[in-house]
Amino acid sequence: MTWSAQALRVAVLEDDDALREDILVPHLGEAGFDTEGFARASDLHRRLGESSFDLLVLDLVLPDAYGLEVARELRAASPIGIVTLTGRGTQPDQIRALHDAVDVWLAKPVDLDLLAATLHSLARRMRITDDVQGNPEGGSGWRLAQRGWRLYSPDGFHVSLNLLERRLLGRLLATPGEVVTRVEIIALLASTTRNFDSHRLEMLIHRLRRKVRDRLGQALPLRAVRGQGYVMIAADDAGPGGA
Repeated sequence: MTWSAQALRVAVLEDDDALREDILVPHLGEAGFDTEGFARASDLHRRLGESSFDLLVLDLVLPDAYGLEVARELRAASPIGIVTLTGRGTQPDQIRALHDAVDVWLAKPVDLDLLAATLHSLARRMRITDDVQGNPEGGSGWRLAQRGWRLYSPDGFHVSLNLLERRLLGRLLATPGEVVTRVEIIALLASTTRNFDSHRLEMLIHRLRRKVRDRLGQALPLRAVRGQGYVMIAADDAGPGGA
């Protein structure tokens, strides 16, 4: 969906359990964000394999990673907005972070209303620069956002994608109306994760269809072609059939 029509997904990476679970996560939830907390960078990375986030609230000092390294890795892989929340760091650290990896630097203790307002403001800036791309000749009206991390429906609403969903839809939307074989899709996805088999592909597509239906209120025109593969069909041709 558009930023205003759907709760923004926010990850909070903070190793202070009380601050994270008793203060930050519930307050941001009350402010209208869909918020999930993580104590370790490795926990967030695992979650990103199956979901995605629009924004990240990031502590610099973590038990298994340095926060700015986490920010650099995520910034290289996705257009996520990053707000650093820290009680440490010098002005040179702050300047370097803002140049290299993060969007906003806030010092602890932070006013919670200021944090929520900062996240909303950052989201608006991201929306302005989020140019939609896709194949204008495809006829389906479905498009991937810049760098492929959001899927837009024909009426302009969007849903965030994880890495595997992004690769799958990027390939299908590159040639809408044409069947892409299962072998080609599996080979593409296997370059992201080892031992990717046909059963995982079926589950990935099932979950993607359900996510689009639940969040956008409409069916993704992605159809199985028996014995061959999958195709993104034009919206006008998307009837009740297909698998």
